[in-house]
Amino acid sequence: MLHITQAESGGVLTVSLSGELDHHAAREAIEQSEDLMALYPCEKLVLNLAGLTFMDSSGLAVVLHLHRTCARSGCDFVVRGTPPQPMRVFEAAGLPQVMIFERGE
Repeated sequence: MLHITQAESGGVLTVSLSGELDHHAAREAIEQSEDLMALYPCEKLVLNLAGLTFMDSSGLAVVLHLHRTCARSGCDFVVRGTPPQPMRVFEAAGLPQVMIFERGE
């Protein structure tokens, strides 16, 4: 099960995902993140993945979709706190060469 929370401060919207990000949860993650971006217009979106316990390739679609959404709207995009298992998925797909990944939460 995936849990999505948000925090907004000074033009930075942080969307935190915790639990399992799989094909069942991917659409919900995209839709809720887009809703939050509409509700809290921001200059920067931080996608905090520190709470993920599992991610399959559907997580790639979520991150790529949000990256494109931010690029279209002129909003900076950062992925933060990615655990080792999801990070291996991102690295295999070459995403660290395309977008910013930060350590920590």
